[in-house]
Amino acid sequence: MNRFQCVADHQRRYGVKRLCGILGVSRSGFYYWRRTATDRAARQAADARLTVRIRAVHQESDGTYGAPRITAELRETSGEAVNHKRVARLMRASGIEGVRLRRRHRTTVPDPAAAKAPDLIGRDFTAGEPNTKYVGDITYLPIDGGKFCYLATVIDLASRRLAGWAIADHIRADLVTDALAAALRTRGSLPGSIMHTDHGAQYTSRAFAEACRSAGVRRSMSAVGSSADNALAESFNATFKRETLQGRKSWPDEHRARLDAFRWLNRYNTRRRHSRLGQRSPIAFENAFHLTPTTLAPAA
Repeated sequence: MNRFQCVADHQRRYGVKRLCGILGVSRSGFYYWRRTATDRAARQAADARLTVRIRAVHQESDGTYGAPRITAELRETSGEAVNHKRVARLMRASGIEGVRLRRRHRTTVPDPAAAKAPDLIGRDFTAGEPNTKYVGDITYLPIDGGKFCYLATVIDLASRRLAGWAIADHIRADLVTDALAAALRTRGSLPGSIMHTDHGAQYTSRAFAEACRSAGVRRSMSAVGSSADNALAESFNATFKRETLQGRKSWPDEHRARLDAFRWLNRYNTRRRHSRLGQRSPIAFENAFHLTPTTLAPAA
């Protein structure tokens, strides 16, 4: 029990001075506590209301958002200047946590005999505008019983938008060409854009080289064995696993894995806030980008 509350409960019988001495608190501290009781109750009520909203945002994110993204969501939806430290404090007090990082696994199997492409990115994972630079990668989806599905992605470096993706129960070149074809359908055209990947056999295959040539895409490849040279794709894969598996080791079956993947990938583009985009989703960022003039208006 709060010691000041104990003094307040028993002061008529024993007196404030005696109780403060027994409990080791100052009388001035007790009187200040009693004087500020109304304000304190108001703050506690406001914290309780905010906690309800925090929990709703956390649940809507499938339990994945931490304090920064929840703060951004609250600010946008309510128009209030919610402090991120207050959000973090209330989350700790209520046991609300975002999903934490899981260990990453590599799926790259290089083909030493395959033709390589130069590195046109140089670890610069930025772009001045959408549809100019992309990264691609493959990650695995573990299924109960030791089985796997595989997800290939094509991510825009300007907006972090997942422009194309494909899932299959194999890891052949068709997987990455299907993801590139999906990106082509999303964008309408990809002429002159850069597609940066690792040296996996799927990306060094003739089928992928032909798909890039046909789409007018310039191929770029990272150094062999260096995950840092394709760090953005690696980070995306880690986030995808962390927020879909949520501590589990695998999905119960392929159907569930595909459903969870589809749901998360759609939410990633349309709803999930990205710190590099000013806590906006990739599509919201692109919409704002296209609405912002890129040249000055002519003088009158």
